[in-house]
Amino acid sequence: MSAAKTHQSMHLMEVIAPIAKKTQSVDHQDQVADIVLDAFRTAASYPQGVSAIALPLDIMSTFPSSFKAFPSKAFRPPVYGAAPSELVAKLATMVNVAKLPVLLLGMRASDPATVGVIHKLLEKYPIPVLETFQAAGCVGRTLEHLFFGRLGLFRNQPGDKLLAKSDLVLTVGYDPTEYDPFSWNVNCNLKIVHLDVKGCDYTHHYQPEIELIGGIGLTLESLTSQLEERKEIASPDVCSEIARDFRSWNDTCYTVNAPDIKVVQPLHFISTFQRLVSDTTVVCCDVGTVYIYMSRYIFCYLPRHFLVSNGQQTLGVALPWAIAASLVQSPNDPSKERRSSAYQVMAALVMFTSQELSTAVQQECDITHFIWNDGTYNMVSFQEEAKYGRSSGVNLGGVEFVKFAESFGAKGFRVEKAQDLESVIEEALAYKGVSIVDIPIDYSHVSELMGNIIGKEFN
Repeated sequence: MSAAKTHQSMHLMEVIAPIAKKTQSVDHQDQVADIVLDAFRTAASYPQGVSAIALPLDIMSTFPSSFKAFPSKAFRPPVYGAAPSELVAKLATMVNVAKLPVLLLGMRASDPATVGVIHKLLEKYPIPVLETFQAAGCVGRTLEHLFFGRLGLFRNQPGDKLLAKSDLVLTVGYDPTEYDPFSWNVNCNLKIVHLDVKGCDYTHHYQPEIELIGGIGLTLESLTSQLEERKEIASPDVCSEIARDFRSWNDTCYTVNAPDIKVVQPLHFISTFQRLVSDTTVVCCDVGTVYIYMSRYIFCYLPRHFLVSNGQQTLGVALPWAIAASLVQSPNDPSKERRSSAYQVMAALVMFTSQELSTAVQQECDITHFIWNDGTYNMVSFQEEAKYGRSSGVNLGGVEFVKFAESFGAKGFRVEKAQDLESVIEEALAYKGVSIVDIPIDYSHVSELMGNIIGKEFN
């Protein structure tokens, strides 16, 4: 109801406002068309976000609106042109003379059309590329040699060393909430150029030499046309050393032959899964320890095919995302069929979104749901131990996930021994429909995720 204090009434807009880009309430039926249009345009305009509308029952039950809905073209947000040509020319000169330029791609660079432009730039002028967690999939297979990893949370990755050695960091579609500048530009000494649809958040650790504001794809097209053509990456010796460091984790991913080992190492799972899954699979990752492992080590070659929430508080998001990814597929066009895979820790599924398994089954989704199960809130646990020397309140009761899946009409699998991992994943991926795979995970090396921080002295 719009004003009355009555059953099931609440200050809805005040509740939603902190997490929405814009909230609006309809006060008269003739406002509906305008408010709905504004909500869609606001949500789709950069930076994109959620718009919320309140439609009070008493107002919506009165006379119909005097105004019809707007035509579909009105819902398209404005399109940005390229950044000013003089600034693009200045950037081209900076890149051409740099000894070790680096691309740091953020979430707004992951638009499929923009990714195509990035590929053309890299084909003409090979530059080392780093991604934030939410920019996964910007580097295709043919350009994989230019990919030096994803960065976020802790300054302890080979890509962080690459940034420290760079003499020009070009951030594209980057938002500081993805990876705080004070974490990767600790000495405030990096030469930075900001390329985005919006101005930067200027801080002591993020002071761009220039800001190129406009359509990201069009600006990159203009830049590409002004770059010199090169055959190999700049500073090949430095890049080769860091590339070896970046890929060295593969040396620890071996097939477990000992029959008595029942838990699975995270990197063993990731390397096995990577071999078995297709590039077109949409991988949705939940929040937790699994999110750090997957964001760092899974390779993704298509934009927006590895989905991860960087908010650190959206436990349970993987399953709803996987359902959405499955529903947007085209069952009548085999060329567009893609599979969804969701990854959650035990707590994220059981405590937050397990009820949506019923929705997934009802909607006939094609989802393989992997659970990394150690029986705890592990990400909370290892941070408690790091800060306070012990953990508290993180242990969970056991769940029989095979039977749990079957109770929803899904198929359940469980890895009983580490050496059976590959065969179980293959069987689960081959199953058409909704399946859950319970994987007893070994988090004994989890402290390494936040260890080995690169100090200020490294440059």
